[in-house]
Amino acid sequence: MKLLIATNNAHKIEEFKEIFADLPLEITFPRELGLEMEPEETGTTFEENAIIKATAFAQVTGLLTIADDSGLEVDALGGEPGVYSARYGDTPKEAHRERYELVLKKLAGVPDDRRTARFRCALAIVLPEMVVDVVHGAVEGRITHAPAGDGGFGYDPIFRVPAFSKTLAQVSSAEKHRISHRGRAARAAIPILKKLVEK
Repeated sequence: MKLLIATNNAHKIEEFKEIFADLPLEITFPRELGLEMEPEETGTTFEENAIIKATAFAQVTGLLTIADDSGLEVDALGGEPGVYSARYGDTPKEAHRERYELVLKKLAGVPDDRRTARFRCALAIVLPEMVVDVVHGAVEGRITHAPAGDGGFGYDPIFRVPAFSKTLAQVSSAEKHRISHRGRAARAAIPILKKLVEK
């Protein structure tokens, strides 16, 4: 059975490939199928946007499909950037540095104890005719006062995880997958995907 992971984000592709390496599924991605779809994310929650993306790709390809929507919630910013994490401040898609610098700018002068934040991920598992399930993952942390680390992507350089006393950009990919929001959601999806394969 083929599993379409509905993203062309190179960082996400590597994460999912590593996490799903032992699944008895042939994993593919839109680019491998010649698809250049960008479904409009009109949802107001991570879950709604994940379902929109997964459903659009599943219906076009006829494949079992998963798609995630994820982002950063900063308590002192009222939950921003939230579902707008990938386009916060009307920035271009690849402008990761601009986005995390905007968060740091908005938090200027905010003390450590009020810089709490979390990454959230909703992962939709969809067949062409139905939504099978949506699983979730989250990781709590704090926003640093300055970026640190060269790994990861997005807001990772400013998100410090208490368990490591490092940002997500300073830990290995294996460590990140173990505790990250996307890693937790992907692992929650594994038993559901295994059941679908066994049917």
